[in-house]
Amino acid sequence: MRKIAIYGKGGIGKSTTTQNTVAGLAEMGKNIMVVGCDPKADSTRLLLGGLAQKTVLDTLREEGEDIELDDIIKEGYSGVRCVESGGPEPGVGCAGRGIITSINLLEQLGAWDPSYEIDYTFYDVLGDVVCGGFAMPIRDGKAEEIYIVVSGEMMAMYAANNICKGIQKYAQSGTVRLGGLICNSRKVDNEAEMIQELARQLGTQMIHFVPRDNMVQHAEINRKTVIDHAPEHTQADEYRALAKAIDANEMFVIPTPLEMEALEKLLIDFGITN
Repeated sequence: MRKIAIYGKGGIGKSTTTQNTVAGLAEMGKNIMVVGCDPKADSTRLLLGGLAQKTVLDTLREEGEDIELDDIIKEGYSGVRCVESGGPEPGVGCAGRGIITSINLLEQLGAWDPSYEIDYTFYDVLGDVVCGGFAMPIRDGKAEEIYIVVSGEMMAMYAANNICKGIQKYAQSGTVRLGGLICNSRKVDNEAEMIQELARQLGTQMIHFVPRDNMVQHAEINRKTVIDHAPEHTQADEYRALAKAIDANEMFVIPTPLEMEALEKLLIDFGITN
């Protein structure tokens, strides 16, 4: 089983990218589990047709610890197994600890029993690796492949670089590696070339450039992935290409994060100054 975590700056499109990529892999016949690691619990919405899935933490709060897998796992598009970790009540507790609790519970309940024949587990993780809880998928070896969703905007690149620092730290004593950058385009000038150069300097690859298209929003309004909503659309083919690139990927590295000056130079070199 391949264990993948998707990281990136908040609002960069991690959940949308993850669900559309998973739909592409499912279309290829892969057996997949998605574990949402975001208190907003929106990591599986498109795969479940908009169903507001009851989270692991909500279930524990309401029903106690005597629960079964069927209480927290729902089957979505093409048989994808969907879990939402959830979070504490607003203003109370640590969302990162909620992720730790959820993943440990899934393991105790046998969510990854070999009989399920899971090909991929995807962890859709909130924000940067700045909190121990959010870093758990890579810190504790739950995820071994990391893909970072980024764009040509300064703060998205800054976040990607920070995430690489976390990967570098945990890679020294574990199996986690960076599989590449996914550019979720914001139509920034020279964006593809800039992210390709960022990837080169980090020692990795831009595994796919996802163009910006309103079909993504149209599909989300209809509570579906693009592949499910408009399978013949060119944007669906982009996510299929990303899914195939990840499936065939063999480039896994310990990244070499950049200094801030080098990031700023990248922006200047490619004509972005503000």
